[in-house]
Amino acid sequence: MPKHHCCSLMTAQVTFTCAEHPNPFDCPDCLIHYSERFDEYGLILHDGGTARLTIDFCPWCGTRLPESQRDRWFEELAALGFDDPGDQAIPERYQTGAWYRGGTRFQR
Repeated sequence: MPKHHCCSLMTAQVTFTCAEHPNPFDCPDCLIHYSERFDEYGLILHDGGTARLTIDFCPWCGTRLPESQRDRWFEELAALGFDDPGDQAIPERYQTGAWYRGGTRFQR
């Protein structure tokens, strides 16, 4: 299910694709990164890596953005026995935003 962002400018930014730079972190025109997994928005720091600065409000319309689910993601996976989810085969539902939209917590 596609995410409905707060305004058309935010939608344009998070869905922007560049013909020259397949990786948005390499493209100077890509400003915002949206992580569906964490329901988190961030300003891309074009420093040669994948760094971003999490934001709480839309820079264009001022709408308060959803609270990041990053901490909850790590907490739920830790409760399931995953101590390094970046290097472990985590349940499929935790690879997208399905885990926080599904309503049921702690499913393997």
